[in-house]
Amino acid sequence: MDVFNSFYGLIPVTIAQSLIVSFVVLGVMLPFRILNFPDLTSEGAFPLGGCVCGTLIAAGVNPFLACFVALVCGFAAGCTTAFIHLRFKINTLLAGILVMTMLYSINLRIMGRTNIPLFTYDTVFTIVAGASANFPWVKILIVGLLIAIVVAAMLYFFMSEKGTSMRAVGASPDMAEAQGINVGTATIIGVGAASALSATGGSIMVQTQGFADVNMGFGILINGLAALIIGEAITGRQTILRQVLAPVVGSLVYYQLISFCLTLGLAPADLKFATGAFVLLMLALPNLRKSGGGVAIREKVRE
Repeated sequence: MDVFNSFYGLIPVTIAQSLIVSFVVLGVMLPFRILNFPDLTSEGAFPLGGCVCGTLIAAGVNPFLACFVALVCGFAAGCTTAFIHLRFKINTLLAGILVMTMLYSINLRIMGRTNIPLFTYDTVFTIVAGASANFPWVKILIVGLLIAIVVAAMLYFFMSEKGTSMRAVGASPDMAEAQGINVGTATIIGVGAASALSATGGSIMVQTQGFADVNMGFGILINGLAALIIGEAITGRQTILRQVLAPVVGSLVYYQLISFCLTLGLAPADLKFATGAFVLLMLALPNLRKSGGGVAIREKVRE
């Protein structure tokens, strides 16, 4: 009973956090599923958005403007990854690792230190909700509205001609190029938009938690991938609507699962291992089913 009460009490907090992380999961989904461009830039774009936003707010800049600047910086980071891949023919994952590594130093330069407290500054939440800004359900309402706008905008875009062209690039770059689609432009814009979403999530997160930290993005990519896998298992991927909703649904479910595991007594230090093992299982399961499981593996070993 105590476990249930503890879990129930954490639900509003975890919902608010999962909605913020939904920006990152959308940023993971876009290159991974739509563009067929495995990318790690989100792990660097998330703290980049937080560090830029935190620095600007501490300098007295309007929080809404700070979020927009963070979004632009995230877009630039994603565009850089795509450009490195296209111009120098470097593997997408390696290009993302390079940009992610360089962003750590950039974030330190932006802040001038490892973290910045924001407890005494105005945020998007205090401007919109005033004295009620610290209530979890107020944050859920504000962030939920932002997520709804982003999801609606993505659905509108992917159903338009340009969005269809971007999806065609992910399905078959050669065929898309033969149809007159500029593959390079679509890739740069798509990967840039993905990192912009992650940076937006970082900018909102720092205003929620009250500080910006250079290490705040550690492990966010694997959390985003786990949420995406869960969401796709629930909603499916048969239509663009289901594909776009999967990150939000998966993020909500994933963080409730994390909260439940913590209330059951799982040590926080073990969460990363558990998350990694879960993602590995979910990614490997379809292939094991197709290959006949352990029997097929033993046959291949004998060969």
